[in-house]
Amino acid sequence: MRALISVSDKSGVENFAKELVSLGYEIISTGGTYNKLKDAGIAVIEANEVTKFPECFEGRVKTLNPYIHGGILHRRDKQSHLDQAKELGVEGIDLVCVNLYPFKATIEKTDDFEEIIENIDIGGPAMVRSAAKNHDSVIIVTDVVDYDVVLNNLKNDTNTAEFRRDMMIKAYEHTAAYDSMIANYMNKRFNNGMGAKQFIVGEKVFDTRYGENPHQAGALYEFDKHLSNKFITLKGEASFNNMGDISGAAKIASAFGDDNAVCIVKHGNPCGFAIKDTLLESYTEALKCDPISAFGGVVAVNGIVDLDLAIKMNEIFLEVVFAADFTAEAEEELNKKKRIKLFKQGTTKLEMANDAFNFKIVDGGFVYQDADFVEDDEVRNSELKSKREASEQEVKDMEIAYKVASLTKSNCVVYVKNSAMVAVGMGMTSRVDAAKAALRKAEDLGLDVTGSVLASEAFFPFRDSIDAAEEAGVKCVIEPGGSIRDDEIIEAADEFGMALYFSGKRHFLH
Repeated sequence: MRALISVSDKSGVENFAKELVSLGYEIISTGGTYNKLKDAGIAVIEANEVTKFPECFEGRVKTLNPYIHGGILHRRDKQSHLDQAKELGVEGIDLVCVNLYPFKATIEKTDDFEEIIENIDIGGPAMVRSAAKNHDSVIIVTDVVDYDVVLNNLKNDTNTAEFRRDMMIKAYEHTAAYDSMIANYMNKRFNNGMGAKQFIVGEKVFDTRYGENPHQAGALYEFDKHLSNKFITLKGEASFNNMGDISGAAKIASAFGDDNAVCIVKHGNPCGFAIKDTLLESYTEALKCDPISAFGGVVAVNGIVDLDLAIKMNEIFLEVVFAADFTAEAEEELNKKKRIKLFKQGTTKLEMANDAFNFKIVDGGFVYQDADFVEDDEVRNSELKSKREASEQEVKDMEIAYKVASLTKSNCVVYVKNSAMVAVGMGMTSRVDAAKAALRKAEDLGLDVTGSVLASEAFFPFRDSIDAAEEAGVKCVIEPGGSIRDDEIIEAADEFGMALYFSGKRHFLH
């Protein structure tokens, strides 16, 4: 039996090769892997001894050879293949262990195109694909975490067709992800990221209990190990819907740097938000915005949950609490609730992946775009359009309202007073309806919006939203501007003595 080992990630390779030798395998290797195994005292055959051809073109050609690929690809169940292999002097290769040139690491450290090109693997993917194609007879190994699994199956005589099939699937996932990464990089570099083909590749983190509804299957996938590294389950099982709500809440809570921000979300929309001196105060104020919707909701905490906050949270039923971290006392307190789910990042403040793109499924395909984001100084640099200027507190409230509005489903308006959201209207078919719906709910809950700041993620097409704001006692408004009736909006603001700012940037979220 023969094994071909050629890996870029050499962690654990020495032990893996030693174990294979003890099981009766001859080891074939190339380049740096060959040297590492040889230096470790492992009996190893250099690939050019098999290929009968020297490595050439500065290592560009090493394994692209019929003695390698014939050894991998010939069928062991067809006598004609066995006869031809014997005639040609091709010896079988029964196990292929390959992981590929570090393309991702290369593009992260350099913009040198020549170096990037040289770190595109050719021979590696070819061997992986050959071994995967002939998985009836050949074991293909592409991940160092599988070394022990492979060895256990060989030692326990469980090298079954099903096992090799599973390894085959993983191998094709590996080469597909690798080629997708290269294609996406080239399109980003030369075609503004919008090439003729777009590849969205994720790695499974875990299965969700089901999808959006019980009859749908679901799973969580990640792009760059962010969730594997910074999504830690303390209690409960994250559902498909939980993950959407957690993401939405965390994006809002983390959008304010190190501030003590707390966001409460229900069915993908914020129903409470506040920034106060302590996280306890922030949660308390956030809860006031809509305690009815908060029942059974998802809370994101930009910081560490302590015992006092945990006690307060336990006053109502919360489905999920997601935080940077929890104290041991807080975790113990929250665990008193049987149905609550607890997840953390293991950090001091929430840290987001901040993906550079997003996409949305449409019938027959998807639309793809650069990710939207609100610049830190977007509000501070907005243009005053009214005679009256905002106070310093109103500026703070504008920053909160504007960011929350930008991360909430359109059409949307957000009312903020003293650094806490007091009303929100989202996902409406008209902006004035969003404004009125928010105010009606605030009135029903006995919330005073007088003196609040109103933010809209898109322009007001008519002055009716300003008129509604005046009736509610709003004193400051921020919106992108850009309506053909902007003059009417400005006139209305001055008529009511409001401060009015145009950011010049729309933030639709549909």
